Amino acid sequence: MVLIAEAIDTTTTQHTHGVVSSSDWGLHDMLSVHTASIEEVPLLLEMIREFATFEKLREEVTITEAVLAHDGFGPQPRFRTLIAKWSRAAAGYAICFPIYSTFQGPALFLEDVYVRPQFRDKRIGKALIGEVAAMALREGCGALRWEVLAWNQPAIDFYRRLGATFLDDWKAVRIEGEALRRLAEQSHV
Repeated sequence: MVLIAEAIDTTTTQHTHGVVSSSDWGLHDMLSVHTASIEEVPLLLEMIREFATFEKLREEVTITEAVLAHDGFGPQPRFRTLIAKWSRAAAGYAICFPIYSTFQGPALFLEDVYVRPQFRDKRIGKALIGEVAAMALREGCGALRWEVLAWNQPAIDFYRRLGATFLDDWKAVRIEGEALRRLAEQSHV
C-alpha cells in the first residue's frame, strides 16, 4: 500500500509531495520538487547527460555548464528547471519554457522530464509534470506540450494515463547546424 502525503515545507514554502510506504513512515521517503538554482547547474548537466544516454542520443549533447547557467539563470532566462529529490537525493528534473499558439494562445513546452532509474515507480515523473502543469495554469497557459520518442512505449503509456493527446498528424521538424546557417544566409530581404 502506498499513501501520498502533501504538505508545505515551512522553511522554503515549496510544495512537498511525499510517497510514504505503509511499512515505513520515516521522512527519508519524502519527495520534494523545487525550482533549480544556479548552484545546481553541474547536477542538471549530469542528469541531462544521463537522460540523453537513456534516449540513445548522448553524442548530441553539446551544452555546457556555462550555457545552461546563462540561459537558465541569467538576466533573461530562456527556460525554467524543476529538480525532484527523494530523501534529499537528486531523483530527476523537468525543463520547460514558454511557447505561443496562434490558435490557442500561451502554453508551456516541456523539453525534458527525466527520473533517474533508481527512483522510478515512486510517482516522481507524475509529480514533476504536475508541477509544470500547475505552473502553466498559474501563468494563464491553455496547454502543456512535449514530445516523446516513438520507441519509448512506457513513456507513451504513462502520458496516455495522464490524459495526454497525441498529435499523430503532426511531424516534429528541426533545422540546425550548416542547414540553419545556409537558410539564414538566404534570407536577405
